[in-house]
Amino acid sequence: MQTASPTPSVASMDMQAEARRHLWLHFSRMGGYDTEHEIPIITRGEGCYVWDDKGNKYLDGLAGLFCVNAGHCRPELAEAAHKQMRELDFSIIWSYAHPKAIELASKIASLAPGDLNRVFFTSGGAESVESALKLARNYWRMCGRGQKAKVIAREIAYHGTTLGALSATGLTDLRAQFEPLSPGGCHVPNTNMYRYPDDRDPLLLADAIEDRIIFEGPETVAAVILEPVQNAGGCFVPPDGYFQRVREICDRHDVLLISDEVICAWGRLGHFFGAERFGYQPDIITSAKALTSANIPMGAMICSDKLAEPFMEGTESFAHGFTFAGHPVASAVALANIELYERDGLLEHVQNKEPEFRAMLESLRDIPIVGDVRGAGFFQAIELVRDQETKETFEGPQAEGLLRGFLSGELYRRGLICRADDRGDPVIQFSPPLIADTAEFEFMHDVLRPVLTEASQRMDMF
Repeated sequence: MQTASPTPSVASMDMQAEARRHLWLHFSRMGGYDTEHEIPIITRGEGCYVWDDKGNKYLDGLAGLFCVNAGHCRPELAEAAHKQMRELDFSIIWSYAHPKAIELASKIASLAPGDLNRVFFTSGGAESVESALKLARNYWRMCGRGQKAKVIAREIAYHGTTLGALSATGLTDLRAQFEPLSPGGCHVPNTNMYRYPDDRDPLLLADAIEDRIIFEGPETVAAVILEPVQNAGGCFVPPDGYFQRVREICDRHDVLLISDEVICAWGRLGHFFGAERFGYQPDIITSAKALTSANIPMGAMICSDKLAEPFMEGTESFAHGFTFAGHPVASAVALANIELYERDGLLEHVQNKEPEFRAMLESLRDIPIVGDVRGAGFFQAIELVRDQETKETFEGPQAEGLLRGFLSGELYRRGLICRADDRGDPVIQFSPPLIADTAEFEFMHDVLRPVLTEASQRMDMF
């Protein structure tokens, strides 16, 4: 019989070699890492900052991945987890309940807009979207209208990578390698106002949703799913009146409106929910990420009483669920996290500091490569262009050289973690923890200005 080798201690490990050999990083080109190109290894966090295994300090300008909203390593959240683990470490919410899940569901319902009083817990964002799409289909089937199964989303939008959520995701490169997908995903133009013709009514973008519903047949369309501010493509903000028009269209054709707030909920836009920022009432909100400030995985699908009603009678049930949904420890951390938002006034802080954050980014417009600055709350982006006047973009190898060949590494080398991305046109995205303040904005500026200036000077190289 072969004897297993003892597991090496962290102290004795060659962390780089072990990571390359055994750790499969998500959305990462594993072939790009070698002895010359190391995997960044983050070992510690505090507030708005993280440190790597070499002791270098970085401003986490992405809040992990739009999710560490209350800041890294808040002792209140660690204490909540510890206390709960000593009392009740785990209990499912399949035919049982436990106090923290009940308390958290009640708290979320009290914060959610309108009659969104039913909370279905999940383990993360894609699961929340998957749950919303399944509920939409199942609801219409329960109403005797099972043909309503299609979902309309926007081009370039990201809604998750499970096969159901991927059918709503509007990114060709993410979809193609996993096709065929769950049928029924349809797409319409997004709200990239930077590239929208000045002489066209911006609400035609909302009308495009109605055109697609009519084209598909309203009797076949279950839901429209939209982010308050679209992430992929670089923080696309809706034009005034957009969501009000979409709500009218959905009501007119008996279609549900899902507000995908996996990023935009829990203070990112200065409100508990992004729908509040833009003044519309969805039928379902999907959330995750900052519900626990990412201290432990958790998500929630929040739906209206109307949608839950058919499942609350007789022998009916929503035959869907996840083992770890509503986990007692996650529920306790989420409650403590929401208490931090309220106690420390983090939503008000975002509202008060948004103009300063935005002004810092706007001050970079004199750099030739900066084309657009857009976003809302602590969720902002800079679009990069070859020519400010013509808005000529970088494509293919040019974008690759700009983003991955220079910007990503140089920003990180100078101590700033943010997102240089080309799902759509090249952008740099920023979503610092909600506790970020003047010192963090000034640091961002002091890194961005020289790096973007150098990128401008190198444009002929890309």
